Amino acid sequence: MIKIEKDFDKAVDIIKNGGVIVAPTDTLYGLLADALNEKAVERVYSLKKRSPDKPLIILIPSTDYFSMFGIKPSNKEKKLLERKGITVVFDIQNSKFEYLHRGKNSLAFRIPDYKPLVDFMNKIKRPLVAPSANPEGKSPPSDIKKAVEYFGEKVDLYIDKGERKSQPSTIVKVNKDIKILREGSIPEQEIKKML
Repeated sequence: MIKIEKDFDKAVDIIKNGGVIVAPTDTLYGLLADALNEKAVERVYSLKKRSPDKPLIILIPSTDYFSMFGIKPSNKEKKLLERKGITVVFDIQNSKFEYLHRGKNSLAFRIPDYKPLVDFMNKIKRPLVAPSANPEGKSPPSDIKKAVEYFGEKVDLYIDKGERKSQPSTIVKVNKDIKILREGSIPEQEIKKML
């Protein structure tokens, strides 16, 4: 049975128990699962038919969550993340998270610029993987109807918040300089101004 709800609260137990939901993020509808649950992450790969060597972006509600991954962000990295909506890439050498970094030894994090989702993560106290809710090679859905068309009963719950149309997030890496890996919703000039 396909379950569609309007409220993130209906997904609390599903995520805590290793389920996968389709829900809106600050950019598009995403396939959301607990980033610390390897089985749930693998299920997202399988649902998306995603290339197994491509890592997923991880959503966190605050920079406090870096301690879960043994990462110490610099002040510049914190500033970028706290602006919300910017994805920042970090090097990680921990083999425990190989299922997330897929041999790339780096992970990308974003604090979403979408309060209902941040509130939800604060409630479940888990970071989330959240790739767009479409099989690889298909276009991301702008509404729940399209996501249901893609995944049907294979997903545990759909959260419907109407139409979502947005560019993907801007992805940056901070070394000595700021390197823009993908320009998205926040332009490069704005990022450089912030720092």
